Amino acid sequence: MQTRPPGTPWLLTADPLQFPDPADALSRPNGLLAMGGDLSPARLVAAYTRGVFPWYEQGQPLLWWSPNPRAVLRPDQLHIGRTLRKRLKAAPFELRTNTAFAEVIAKCAAPRWVDGQAEYGTWITPAMQQAYLALHAQGIAHSIEAWQGERLVGGVYGVQVGPIFCGESMFSKMDDASRIPLVWLSQQLAQIKGGLLDIQLMTPHLHRLGAEEILRADYLAHLAQYRTHAGLDWHSGPVAFPNAGNGLNKT
Repeated sequence: MQTRPPGTPWLLTADPLQFPDPADALSRPNGLLAMGGDLSPARLVAAYTRGVFPWYEQGQPLLWWSPNPRAVLRPDQLHIGRTLRKRLKAAPFELRTNTAFAEVIAKCAAPRWVDGQAEYGTWITPAMQQAYLALHAQGIAHSIEAWQGERLVGGVYGVQVGPIFCGESMFSKMDDASRIPLVWLSQQLAQIKGGLLDIQLMTPHLHRLGAEEILRADYLAHLAQYRTHAGLDWHSGPVAFPNAGNGLNKT
């Protein structure tokens, strides 16, 4: 690894397996660790198994992050409020996994309308989409989808590292069409040793669902302990709808 001036990120070498220590990440901006490299499957796997992820906007160099604190959702801490419990009992969607990964990531990248204006998910660039499609083809990246008939109305995608699911993004075209896939995912993770949903950076929406911030060192310790353990057993097709009373917090 090359040296770097103080206050600047590391510059990655051509070796896709080489990453600096996440503890060397900058505090301003929080978690910026390195720049450069590529989005090859080998480099992405090396990053995620070290607690590092790519995040950059179109026109920026490729940036790699490991923030402190780290936002996570423990699978037994997902908050299910009264309204969501009713929706779970009504089972308004069919849930499927890995049947439309490309469509899920494309919809996550599409403009979203907030207060009458389009907000673009510019960090999910075409290069990022292709990179995660390659991970999906290798059985490393997965999607959980909400369907109404043959219409995809919501979904979540991310990367699995052992029993840890690193959530990348989600979208919803109907009420709870992304939250219900998260409930399913949390219930599955709760059944395996070391199960954890890594959401990387806190958002108000995920905080209301029970996410918390932990020290980067604690996240890295959990990752180091469990990353070689068994993860979820994924397949392509319908999955059982989540049960509102299955071991999750009710609020």
